[in-house]
Amino acid sequence: MMKVLKFGGTSVGTAERMRMLPALLPTDGPHIVVLSAMSGTTNVLATIVQQLYAGHRPAAAAQLDRLRVHYHGVARELLPDAAVLANALLAVDTCFDAIDALLPLLPTLTSERIILAQGELLSTLLFHRYLTGILGQTVVLLPALEFMRLRPDHEPDASFIENQLTDMLSNYPECQCFITQGYICRDAKKCVDNLKRGGSDYSATLIGAAVRASEIQIWTDIDGLHNNDPRVVKGTYPIRELSFDEAAELAYFGAKILHPCSVLPAWEHGIPLRLLNTMQPEAPGTLISSRGHAGGIKAVSVKDGLLVLKVCSNRRIVAYDFLHAVFDIFKRHHTTIDLVATAETAVSLAVEEVDAMPLIVADLQKLGHVTVVRDVSVVCVVGQQLVRSSYDGPQLVFNALRNIDLHMISYGGSVNSLCLLINASNKVSVLQILNDRVFNAGIGPLLHVSDDQEVTELVA
Repeated sequence: MMKVLKFGGTSVGTAERMRMLPALLPTDGPHIVVLSAMSGTTNVLATIVQQLYAGHRPAAAAQLDRLRVHYHGVARELLPDAAVLANALLAVDTCFDAIDALLPLLPTLTSERIILAQGELLSTLLFHRYLTGILGQTVVLLPALEFMRLRPDHEPDASFIENQLTDMLSNYPECQCFITQGYICRDAKKCVDNLKRGGSDYSATLIGAAVRASEIQIWTDIDGLHNNDPRVVKGTYPIRELSFDEAAELAYFGAKILHPCSVLPAWEHGIPLRLLNTMQPEAPGTLISSRGHAGGIKAVSVKDGLLVLKVCSNRRIVAYDFLHAVFDIFKRHHTTIDLVATAETAVSLAVEEVDAMPLIVADLQKLGHVTVVRDVSVVCVVGQQLVRSSYDGPQLVFNALRNIDLHMISYGGSVNSLCLLINASNKVSVLQILNDRVFNAGIGPLLHVSDDQEVTELVA
C-alpha cells in the first residue's frame, strides 16, 4: 500500500539535508513525498510581499535577487552534473521570473499567493532533479496545483482531490516514488491559493486520505510530539503513542509540530500518523492512531494571541435570546470561539485577536456591558479519557497551579482535555510548574505569579 512522507523546511533546508532524504524513503512499496519550502524561504517571500504592499519595490527586487543567488548556490551544491545543473537552473529561474514579473504591478491577494507558492515549487524541483538526474531514480513529480483544490467555503475539496490524484497516479502504474508540493493549492475559482502556514502537514494527510495510505509520516527536526514545549521548558520528553482525539486537541491548542487541521483526514480513515525526526531517524518518534491508550495526563500545549470578552446582558432580551444573539455575532464575523463559560445573563468567551474585533465588540455592546481582557493564553492539558478517568489528573493540575490566577476553566467539554485560561505573561511559569509537578512529580518549587493583566472596560 501507498505511504505518504512529508518533510518540513528544516529537512530540506540545505543541499546536504536533501542528500540525506533518499535514505529515509521506503524501499518496499509506492510512496508520495510531500515537501515544504526550504527553511526560511517562505519568510523571505512574505517579506517581499509586505514590501510590495508598502510600495518598496526596489527593496523587494533586491530581496528577490538575493534569494535567487541563494537558490543558484543550492543547485550547484546539490547537482554536480553540468547538464543536470544547467537544466535545473533554467527551471529555478522560471520560478523567480514569475515573481519578477509581478513586481511592477499593484499587489493583490492573487499575486501574493503566487509569490508564496514559489517556495514549494523550488524545493520539489531541486529534489526531483537530484533523485532523477544525479541518483538515476525513476520519480514522477505530481504538481499539487493540478489536484489540491478548495471548495467555495475554503475547505479542501476531498472528492476532487481523491478523484484527480487517483487519475494522475494511474498514469504511472510502475512508478514507486512520487514527489509533490505541500501547502499550495487552488481555490474554487482555480486561482492559486494555500493551506496557510504549516499547511504542508495538512497537504500530507489530505493526500494520505485520498490514496487510503497505509501510513502517513511527518518528518521534522524534533523527535515526535513532546509532553510540553521544549523551546521554553526544561525536562520535556517525547510521547510515544497518542490517540487521534488527543493529538487533535494538542494541535488545535498550539502544539507546533502539527498543523491544527492535519489530524482529521487521517482520523476519518483510520490511517496511522507517525511523527519522526529527520536528524535522528532511528528515534521512534510519536505514533498517532485510533488504538486506545492508557489513561492519565499525556501532554500540555498552549495557544497564544487570545483575549477574553465578558458580556453581561442589559436584560432587555430574555436569557435564551441573549446567548443566541452573542453567538450569532461571532458567526456573522466568521470568528471562532475557543472557550466559553455561560450563566443565564452573562457569558465569557476566549477568542483570537482578529481584525474584526472592534466590530465584534461594538455589536456586543448593543447587548450589554462588555469587558475585554487582553494578552491571555489557553493551556490545554490532554489525556485519554482524562475527565472520566479514575486517575485524579485534574486535581493534580489544580493543586499544582493553586497560586496562579485563572480567567476561565473548561472541564468536561471534551473527555480528553482540561483547558485553563491564564495571563500570557504567566505562560512559561505555568508550563514549567506542570512539567515539574505533573509530569515529573516532586521536582521544582511552586511559583507564585502576580496578576499584572491589562484590562479594558467598555460600557454599553
